[in-house]
Amino acid sequence: MNDLGQFGPHRWSAGYHGAEERFRGATFMVADLRGARFVDCDLSGVKIVDAALVDVDISGWVSNLVVNGVDVTEYVEAELDRRHPERVQLRNIGNADDFRAMWATVNGLWSELTARAERLPESVRHERVAGEWSFVETLRHLVWITDSWVSRTILDQERPFHPLTLPQTAYNPADAATLGIDLDAEPTYGEVLEARADRQAVVNAVLEDLTNADLGRLCTRSPAPGYPEEDRAVADCLGVLMDEECEHYRFALRDLTTLESRQ
Repeated sequence: MNDLGQFGPHRWSAGYHGAEERFRGATFMVADLRGARFVDCDLSGVKIVDAALVDVDISGWVSNLVVNGVDVTEYVEAELDRRHPERVQLRNIGNADDFRAMWATVNGLWSELTARAERLPESVRHERVAGEWSFVETLRHLVWITDSWVSRTILDQERPFHPLTLPQTAYNPADAATLGIDLDAEPTYGEVLEARADRQAVVNAVLEDLTNADLGRLCTRSPAPGYPEEDRAVADCLGVLMDEECEHYRFALRDLTTLESRQ
């Protein structure tokens, strides 16, 4: 339970269920892939030989990444830990008090970032950087994370989803519609903040009464339709929540810094 790094890959678990497989095992030889964009793709086992990789930007769940014969995974992880010490705190969670402390750290980080975002015009908070989610969309996704991994799993609520929530990009639109989610919604920043605050209160209530004995309790309801049907411990569900909060904070900080530089 001390190594919460295991929660990283869950972000793709639903997306890959029934995903496009026609390129599995494919070979691209002397192909011009300049400007190509791979979104929510499983690139496990990919081998790139005699290629030109210039100005390449990679983000995702990275393990055993070898560049010109050098495994750079440990360097990347160490540098991320240096820049984002909350990652170290996350990996060292071992009891209920640690989860409460982690949540306090997460809320502090997001409070500071939200204050920065509010100094920008409303339109900028809805602006995407390099095709990634806007600040508003990121907050909407964190509402989804709370609804799916806390309200639905831990609290066993069948349909806790806010209509303005935003699932991962690969989530089945038909399933989203069934859950009452409006993927075409264009809410204001204020509306999203209200939904976000409400979901933060849900987590506060869960953590307030959380005991060490609670962490091993199995949750039988899946986070959402399309996710694997399997039992998940409360500790695992909270781990996913904290991991998502930390990772999306990192992405939002990166993009917000870019947006600020343009003002």
